[in-house]
Amino acid sequence: MRVAVVAGPDPGHSFPAIALCQRFGEAGDEPTLFTGPEWVGAARAAGIDAVELDGLTATDEDVDAGARIHRRAARMAVLNVPALRDLAPDLVVCDVITAGGGMAAELLGIPWIELNPHPLYLPSKGLPPIGSGLAPGTGFRGRLRDAAMRALTARSWRAGIKQRAAARLEIGLPAVDPGPLRRLIATLPALEVPRPDWPEEAVVVGPLHFEPTDRVLDIPPGHGPVVVVAPSTALTGTAGLAEVALDCLTPGDTLPAGSRLVVSRLRGADLTVPPWAVVGLGRQSELLTHADVVICGGGHGMVAKALLSGVPLVVVPGGGDQWEMANRVVRQGSGRLIRPLTADALVAAVGDVLSAPGYRRAAQRAAAGIAEVADPVRVCHQALALAG
Repeated sequence: MRVAVVAGPDPGHSFPAIALCQRFGEAGDEPTLFTGPEWVGAARAAGIDAVELDGLTATDEDVDAGARIHRRAARMAVLNVPALRDLAPDLVVCDVITAGGGMAAELLGIPWIELNPHPLYLPSKGLPPIGSGLAPGTGFRGRLRDAAMRALTARSWRAGIKQRAAARLEIGLPAVDPGPLRRLIATLPALEVPRPDWPEEAVVVGPLHFEPTDRVLDIPPGHGPVVVVAPSTALTGTAGLAEVALDCLTPGDTLPAGSRLVVSRLRGADLTVPPWAVVGLGRQSELLTHADVVICGGGHGMVAKALLSGVPLVVVPGGGDQWEMANRVVRQGSGRLIRPLTADALVAAVGDVLSAPGYRRAAQRAAAGIAEVADPVRVCHQALALAG
C-alpha cells in the first residue's frame, strides 16, 4: 500500500508521523511523509521518503483562530494537491491539526485517516470541556457544572464548524465535512477518559515515538536517583524549567546524596551545568531506562514516553493541552502537578515523587495498558479494505 502521511513541523506532531511511517515501512508498505523542512532530513536519515509540506508559511489571512485552522487548511489542501496527485497514494493519513491533508485527499477522492498524537480531544456530552483539566462531574451538581461549561464552549465549536464549511466551499468541497475513515488515537488507555459517546471510528493505537538522534547521553557518576528534565518543545510551554531545575535541585541538599540530573532537550547545552548534571540531545528511550522521575511540561509525547517506561512524573504545564494532560496524570496517580513554577514547589514535588512508591506503581500500571491497544497499520489496512 502506498500511503502519504501529512503533519506539520511541530515535534509533537511531526515525530509521531515519522514513527507511523516507520511502522508502515516495517509492514511492507510505501510511506511518504509530508512535513515541515525542519524534519525532512531527520525522516530521510531514518529511511523514510519525505518531502516538504507546502503552505506552512503564514499569510495575512491567518489573523484569527478560525482563519488559521480552517482557511489555512483549505489553502494548504489546494497547494499540496499536485504533489499528492503525483504520488497517487492509496491512503492519506493526516495529523489532527494539519487538516489540509484530509481536505487534499477529499479533493482527489482518496480515502483518509486522522492521526491524533494524544488522547481524543473531541467534545463529549459526558465530559467537561477538554482543556479544563477537570474530571467528569458526579452527582447533580457535578453534572450541572459540566453541562454549563459545555454550553459556554458550544458557541465557539459551532462557529468553528461554520468556518470550516465556508472554507470547504471555497475550494470546491461540500460544506459538510464527512470526517475520516478512522481516527488513530495514539495514546495510552490510562491517559484517556471514558466517555458515553466514544466515536465508532476512533481507535486507541498506543503512543508513536520517534528519536531524532542516535546519541546516548552519559549520565553523571553517582549512586543516587536519576532526575530527568525534559523542557517542553511547544511555544506555549513553561519557560525556564531547565534553568530552575539546575539551580535548585542539588544532591545532598534538595536531592538525595549522589543524585544525578539530566536535561534532555533538542537544543544544545547553552546553560551553566554543574558537575552532577548533563544537558543535551540524546535518545530518551535509553535515558528513561535509568530515570527515577521525569520533570516535564506536560506535552503528550514526553508524558507517554515516561509512563511507557514506568517512570513517575512532576508536570509543570504551560498552555495548550498541557494543563489537561497534567491533570490526567495526577488523577491517574503517576505524578504531581505544580503551577506556577517556583524552586520551592519543584523541590517539594520531586522529593514527594521520589519518596512515595505509589507514583511509580501507578506509572507501571499505565505502561501495562500498551497490551490493550490496536496496531495502527492494521487499523489502516482494515479501514481501507472496508471502504473499498
